[in-house]
Amino acid sequence: MRILVVDDAAFVRARVSRLLSAEGHTVEEADNGATAVAKYPEFRPDVVLMDITMPVMNGIAAVRELMKIDSEANVIMCTALGQRAMVLEAIKAGAKDFIVKPFKNDRVIAAIDKLGKENG
Repeated sequence: MRILVVDDAAFVRARVSRLLSAEGHTVEEADNGATAVAKYPEFRPDVVLMDITMPVMNGIAAVRELMKIDSEANVIMCTALGQRAMVLEAIKAGAKDFIVKPFKNDRVIAAIDKLGKENG
């Protein structure tokens, strides 16, 4: 699958990209929501892993923009504990799932596999 990893923390993007690449996925990275929205039409990811809290454009605003580009976009929100209200807002905006930081590798893979199977 093609996966777009969106997080303002370079070490998070690198860790998740390594994990997903090792699973055989093609990975592209973006450092904020605006970059993700700009890269989406060209990269056409099967799944987007999107951090909620980022500079320039946060994850919720980015999900709204992605849904305008592709109403079928598969977005998984990445959130810190205690951001429940923001997760609910992201789901209302069109996100399909969420995972909690710090990531557990098996949860990341399970969330991606689940969306891939539902939409593959």
